[in-house]
Amino acid sequence: MSRALLRKVALGEAYADLVIQNGTLVNVMTRELQNNVDIAVKGDRIASIGKTDHLIGPGTNVVDATGKYVAPGLMDGHMHVESTMLSVTEFAKAALKKGTTAIVMDPHEIANVLGTEGVRLMHEEGKRLPLKVFTTFPSCVPATNDLEDAGANLNEEDIEEGLKWEDVIGLGEVMNFPGVVYNDSKMINEIEATMKADKIVTGHFPDGSNGMLQAYIASGVDSCHETVAKEQALEKARLGMHIMIREGSAWQDVKEVIKIITEEGIDSSNVSLVTDDIYPETLVEKGQLNHVVRRAIEEGVDPVVAIQMATINVARYFHIDKQFGSITPGKIADIILLDDLADVDASTVITNGEMIVSDQELVKEIPAYKYPEHARDTVKLQRALQPDDFNISTEQKGQVEINGIRIMENNARTAKMTATLPVTDHLINTDLEQDIVQLACVERHNGTGQISLAFAQGFGLKSGAVASTVAHDSHNLLVMGVNQQDMAFAANQLAESGGGMIVVEDGEVLAHVPMPIAGLMSDQPIEIVVEQVRALEKAWQQLGCTIHAPFMTFSLIALPVIPEIRISNRGLVDVTKFELMDVVKG
Repeated sequence: MSRALLRKVALGEAYADLVIQNGTLVNVMTRELQNNVDIAVKGDRIASIGKTDHLIGPGTNVVDATGKYVAPGLMDGHMHVESTMLSVTEFAKAALKKGTTAIVMDPHEIANVLGTEGVRLMHEEGKRLPLKVFTTFPSCVPATNDLEDAGANLNEEDIEEGLKWEDVIGLGEVMNFPGVVYNDSKMINEIEATMKADKIVTGHFPDGSNGMLQAYIASGVDSCHETVAKEQALEKARLGMHIMIREGSAWQDVKEVIKIITEEGIDSSNVSLVTDDIYPETLVEKGQLNHVVRRAIEEGVDPVVAIQMATINVARYFHIDKQFGSITPGKIADIILLDDLADVDASTVITNGEMIVSDQELVKEIPAYKYPEHARDTVKLQRALQPDDFNISTEQKGQVEINGIRIMENNARTAKMTATLPVTDHLINTDLEQDIVQLACVERHNGTGQISLAFAQGFGLKSGAVASTVAHDSHNLLVMGVNQQDMAFAANQLAESGGGMIVVEDGEVLAHVPMPIAGLMSDQPIEIVVEQVRALEKAWQQLGCTIHAPFMTFSLIALPVIPEIRISNRGLVDVTKFELMDVVKG
C-alpha cells in the first residue's frame, strides 16, 4: 500500500477498504481508552482514526464495533513454536483465534536437530501465514560446549548469514551466559555480529552474581525471560534489561514477577509478556498470549497497561514499532476486537487489513505446509536398545551412594539429589520408596550408540517407563522408568515412530504422541494433538505421577544451562560448575 494512497484516504479523497466503527479504542500510545472511535484501513495499513463516515464507499467493508474494545493484535516477543508440538501453520491457526497476530520465535529446538536447514524450514513456513512470524536466529546450538552432542552445530558464519534473512530480527536467547561473561570467543563474536547488523540480542540469565549479570548486559545482551522472582526482576530492570515475564504451560512466573509493577510501581514500558513454552492443551483451553495478559490483569495490572506489555512494548524492544504494535496511521492493520477488556478473548481478528477470525472462528483458509522427508527421519539409533543397556554397575557391594537429579514441580530448575541405593550383583537398583527411578539419555542424531545413565527423583513413578525425543535443547532420546524392560520397549517404539513422547507399562503402549517433524512436532491438526496429549497426561498419572505437566518437566531434565543438575548424552552435568560429574559418589 503506497503512502500516497494512505494520505488520500486520510484527507477524504479516497474510500477506505475497511472501516471499524463505534468501538472503544485501546490506545497503547497514550495509555487510555477512547470511546466511540472509528478506524479506517486501506489495503494492509491504517489510514485514519476518528469519525470515518465520509470514507465509506460502495466497496468498503464496515464492521460495527459498538460495545467492543478495539486493540492492536497481540505480539508474543519470545516463544518456541516447537514446544506447542505443532507445525508453525497449525500453531498459527490456534494463536490467531486467540488474538495473537505476531510472534517472535526462537527455533533453536529444530536447529539442534537439523541445523540451519531446520531454521530455514520453519522460517519459510511462517512467511506464508497471516500470522506475522519473526525469527531470532538461534545462538547456542548446542546450548553448551563439551557437555552434550546435538544434531547440528551452528557457528558464527551460520549466524551472520541467518541475520541477513528477511524478518530475522535478532539473535536467539543467549543461554550460554557463562560463555558470554567469561569471554568465550564464539559467543562474543555472535553478539558483536548481531549488534553490527543493528539487531537485538535476546537473553537468558536464570541465576548468577550481580557482577556476572552486569558483565552479561555490558556484552550487549539486554533482555531476559528466565526471571522468577520480584527482586531478580528489579535488579535486572534497574540495569536496563528488558524484562520478559513468562507464563507458559509449566513455567508460571506472572504471579511473582509482575510485582515489580503492582507493588514496586516501576515504569512498565520496558516490560513485556511472553509465553516461552506452551502446550496444545493450554492453547485450546486457556489461550495463547491473551492468557498471559489475562493473568497480569488478574494480578492487579491495569488492562491497558497489560495490553501495552503485549503490543507496543514488544514492538519497541525489537525496533519494529514503526510498523507494528499500535493502532495509529500508517501502521500495519493488525487489529483485534474484544467483548471484555479483562477476559482478553478476541471475537474478531484482522491481520494486514483482512478479517481472519470472525466470532472466534477462522474465516480464512490456511493451507498446510509439507516438510521434506529428511526432516521426518531424524531418530537414528545405532541399534535397537536392550534392557541391559540400562544397567548401572558398581564395584561396591550392598549399597552405594549416588548423585542424581531432583525435579521441582512447575519449575524449570532442578536440584542436586544424593541418596543411598541398594546393589544386587554389582548392579545399582532403583528405590521407589525414595521416589528414585532410572534415567537415560541416548544419542539419537548420528547413531553413535552413546548412552548415559543416571537417577531422577520427584516424578512419583510407580511402574512402567516414559520416553521423549523432545529433550531440550539437544533433543536426544530421554528414557525414564521403573524397570529396564519397559525402558527399552519405550525407547524402541518411539524411535520407530520418528520421535515424540510415549508412556508404556508392562510392554504395552498406554499413550503416544507421534512427532515425526524433527522428532519435535506433530504433522496432525491441533484437535488430534490435544487428544493425544490428554491421553499422555492420563498415562503418566496411571504410572503414579501426580505433578503438573510432567512431560514438560521431563523434557527439560536434559537442559545443561539451567541449574542445578542435568543429564546429557555424555553424562550427568553439574550446571553450577559446567562440568560432568560422577553418578556414583566416591
